[in-house]
Amino acid sequence: MSTDNYIKRINPRRAYLITAAGIKRIALGTTADFIAHEKSTAHQNAGKPLRIPQQPTAYVLAIAHSDRGMLDDHARQAIAAAAILADADTAVVALVLGELREDLANAGADQVIVIHELDYQHFQPDVELACVTEVITSLQPVRIFMPDNLIGDGDLGRRLIASQPEKSAVTHVVEINAEHLATYQTGNSMLAFTNLPNIVLLAPDAVDTRLPFTAEAKRYEDSVANQIQPEKSGQTKNKAQSSLFGSAYNTTTFKYSPYRSLSMQTISAAQIALEEADFILSAGNGVNNVPTFENLALLLDAAIGASRVAVDDGKFTRDKQVGASGKIVSASTYIAIGISGAVQHLQGIKDCPHVIVINRDDSAPIVKRADLSVIGDAEAIMQALISAITEAKLPALQEAA
Repeated sequence: MSTDNYIKRINPRRAYLITAAGIKRIALGTTADFIAHEKSTAHQNAGKPLRIPQQPTAYVLAIAHSDRGMLDDHARQAIAAAAILADADTAVVALVLGELREDLANAGADQVIVIHELDYQHFQPDVELACVTEVITSLQPVRIFMPDNLIGDGDLGRRLIASQPEKSAVTHVVEINAEHLATYQTGNSMLAFTNLPNIVLLAPDAVDTRLPFTAEAKRYEDSVANQIQPEKSGQTKNKAQSSLFGSAYNTTTFKYSPYRSLSMQTISAAQIALEEADFILSAGNGVNNVPTFENLALLLDAAIGASRVAVDDGKFTRDKQVGASGKIVSASTYIAIGISGAVQHLQGIKDCPHVIVINRDDSAPIVKRADLSVIGDAEAIMQALISAITEAKLPALQEAA
């Protein structure tokens, strides 16, 4: 088993400052940058009102799996849908399955339940369904929202629908408002409309996550141990006292999953085609020390890409070229080091949701495309990253040994 599985990835978007031009950047080594970041974040949220249902009379529930401690855009859209459709007396509860290392205030969640053990990489559908059902029984939400995806939420949503036939449900919802929702029919050639059901599984991009308000996002840590009892114990547990919101749980005995989860089978990033890679480290003409770059990619377990100029110079083989004349990639995180960002290269990364740039030139075209930019010498920054990653991985390596 790779020791990388024990290393938590750090949110690449969490530390930055926003310039007057609206570009996110990091300048390493200065405390003032982090102070500026806090001020800019506070300024962004200052104009938004805080939505706090004082004495909620009802709940709407959004359920989603996290990925490496983060919620993706699709999961946030489910929470946003719940927040948009909730009235002043209705609280929005986000149930996160898996670890969570971010704040969901801007996502619109008034309360957040986190169940760490229910990571989507482990196949335990009956345990997940039992936990979700217990939360639903406790809260009695008027409506449930889930992303309709392939990483576990779509499967769990359909199991939930099957287990509660008394509730109305619609899957793959592409349009939604307070009056109705719509889903594709007849080979996506027609839209079918219906009233809002009890359970809504949302298709991607059906909801805008840019909310005009923020929420409290009061967080509650929960555990499978609080929800499910081992069959061998032969005991039941009245969870009224451990209820997160004061509602009484039903006294029920649950069984651990009969499935043996093999988890996600990991392979080396070097074996993955660039078109299929989720994490790419790409080099341009500004990378002079290729061994340092390759060492960094190995430590990050990232697939290696390159700009056309770097390939033409013989630093990398042609199959590593990213761009209109090379590979079109859709990695969730794309790190470009020493790449200026010609139009052809930008076309190759247009489907990457998170682009991080390390570049000496703060006016390079790719900096304008980036979600986060680190301005400085590529070699120095790569060496600093290698040292930091090695230090972070050392405890896991020592434990494995």
